[in-house]
Amino acid sequence: MQRIGMVIGVKPEQIEEYKRLHAAVWPEVLARISACNIKNYSIFLKEPENLLFSFFEYHGTDYAADMAKMAADPKTQEWWAVCMPCQAPLETRKEGEWWAGMEEVFFHA
Repeated sequence: MQRIGMVIGVKPEQIEEYKRLHAAVWPEVLARISACNIKNYSIFLKEPENLLFSFFEYHGTDYAADMAKMAADPKTQEWWAVCMPCQAPLETRKEGEWWAGMEEVFFHA
């Protein structure tokens, strides 16, 4: 199992819309997340900095392939199209990232 943390900004004027969307995530999107070996997925909001922090556990064997499978899913693409306008990617993210990946520096089980 791999623990993954990511961060992205959220536009202040879109916070309530982002919360509304995530209070009722589409069932097809949730099913795709599970089918791609992701468990214990959470998104946290930090105000007033307007940062979203996501954490999940990846339980598969080929993260890149599972993420490609998720990205190819039409319903997931539709979901991203409604969520992405709420987000403000960090300028410091790596090339090709939307959510910026984070280094795990501590873990205690």
